[in-house]
Amino acid sequence: MKETEDEMTGDNRAKLDYWRDWAGRNEAALGDEPRRMDEREALYRGEKREIAPLTPRDRNRDGRLRTTVHLRNIIAENIESEVSSTIPQPKVTARRQSDEWRAKLLEDMLRNELDRLPMETLNDMMERTVPIQGGAYWLVEWDNSRRTASAVGDVSIRMLHPKQVIPQDGVFTGVEDMDAVVLKLPQTRNGIRRMYGVDVDEGESDPDARTLDADADTAEDMVTQYVAYYRNERGGIGKFSWVNETVLEDMEDFEARRLRRCRSCGEIIADPEEKTCPVCGAAQISEGEEETEDVFTPIRTGNGTEIPGAAASLDEMGLPVMQPTVLPYYKPDVFPIFLQKNVSVFGRLLGDSDVDKIADQQNTVNRMETKIIDRFVKAGTRITLPDRADFRVDPEDGEKWYIGNAADASMIGVYQFSGDLSQELAYLAQVYEEARQALGITDSFQGRKDSTAQSGVAKQFSAAQSAGRLESKRIMKEAAYAELFKRIVQLKVAYADEPRPIVATDDRGGARYEEFNRYDFYEQDENGEWRCILEDDRFLFSCDTSTPLANNREQMWQDAVRMFTAGAFGPPQSTEALLLFWTKLELLRYPGAGDTKEYLEKLREEQTKAQPPTADGDR
Repeated sequence: MKETEDEMTGDNRAKLDYWRDWAGRNEAALGDEPRRMDEREALYRGEKREIAPLTPRDRNRDGRLRTTVHLRNIIAENIESEVSSTIPQPKVTARRQSDEWRAKLLEDMLRNELDRLPMETLNDMMERTVPIQGGAYWLVEWDNSRRTASAVGDVSIRMLHPKQVIPQDGVFTGVEDMDAVVLKLPQTRNGIRRMYGVDVDEGESDPDARTLDADADTAEDMVTQYVAYYRNERGGIGKFSWVNETVLEDMEDFEARRLRRCRSCGEIIADPEEKTCPVCGAAQISEGEEETEDVFTPIRTGNGTEIPGAAASLDEMGLPVMQPTVLPYYKPDVFPIFLQKNVSVFGRLLGDSDVDKIADQQNTVNRMETKIIDRFVKAGTRITLPDRADFRVDPEDGEKWYIGNAADASMIGVYQFSGDLSQELAYLAQVYEEARQALGITDSFQGRKDSTAQSGVAKQFSAAQSAGRLESKRIMKEAAYAELFKRIVQLKVAYADEPRPIVATDDRGGARYEEFNRYDFYEQDENGEWRCILEDDRFLFSCDTSTPLANNREQMWQDAVRMFTAGAFGPPQSTEALLLFWTKLELLRYPGAGDTKEYLEKLREEQTKAQPPTADGDR
């Protein structure tokens, strides 16, 4: 739905006024938080150089705040120490034994999606935004514009900064508990034209939504799109979107299936660019919401069962007709946006910010660094000379000083000012240690020299202690990824009409090719009605805790060698043990392991042929 101000009906004008008022009220309720978000980002980037006074008179002579010319950014240093490039891998647990094959299929599909989507870039942004701001948002949507030769639509994922989200005031438990949430998305004018087919002439209403600068200038070709997601009266999710005075979308139930059909013959028109029906040639095509689909051709599912097609029946007049199998469309009924927290705090939607925790220490470091530099600059050599107007230096014969009497000569002296920095440096180290302890970071965790841990085991123990203090942040990240996996599955089952190819790894390390088919998740209930099993929450989504080890291939290679030497694969000198060992290394992607395994397989075949026949073979 797209309407400009001139074309807008009274109903749409009322909706636009309502949602603009809703966004304004709830954004105002955030109070000083947007400014604090900008300050946190400035502190992390080292752009905030003003020094808050440590004492009442700790200012410049003109009363202004002091600034530091040399900044040691301990905020960025500590946050970067926490950054993890590890992307949690999916783990899907079936609540019923009959669903085990589906759980395995979902895991393989999710791993393929993590490879397809730009997760490395998104994770990298999340790893910094979440500790800086205390949280950030994931936006998971179905993008129907993504098309290939064999499929229409796919999952799209974006990371949203907290500045781009207007939450409902007073709700701190999560987005799902809100009645509505509004997003501020920076878009280009051409992008709006491509997506909605409307030209937007107004300027950019909120440039802060696309930048971290508090006083950003508007960009000529940019606009701010507002998107309101809300819970409708039936419990579904509605969507209302606008740019300034132009309404872009108004859908009471935007997750419902919308199909284009020919009004004459009822044929579904999949191509949105198609203007006429490919079956009957009629030009009357309409789009509407549909709750069920008719299956006329039998569908074979992944476990070998079949969803039947049309069956012979009688209509109301007693005439024979083909009655199709009716399947209800699955609808997620969840907000497409959810929050990843840093550390949960009661009474706050966003979690605890690491920047807020050590902002005082950063300010003290700035002040002490300034004092140290001032002392260094003022240090050096000073020469005293007599205060005589006729005192002269003869430059022709080198540095000859002409002194009139002994009294004046005694006034000439050299003084060395080195400056004692021991107290300042000791206090600077103490403040830095305070910042690290506030976040639970140790030398071992940072990979620095740790004088308190003398052995390798002691260093591992020290790092483990630090990891334990940071465990809450990892748990929050894994919880967010578990929710992300669930949302991807929901969108795939809801909207992926065509089977999607999947590549997985079999037990021998080879490629196994499968298909994800949304019809695999339909079953008949006790009344004979077909329904989607996702509505019963028959799968549990979590993260595979073995991911860090699985990503450390060198450690796994070393473990495999140690187990082989210990005889875990059998006698080390036997061909079978060697073959099993190199098969394991091939699974772990050890370079050249496949060639070695192939050589051992040929060697085993030759040994088998060379063996003398047994007594049973003679008979």
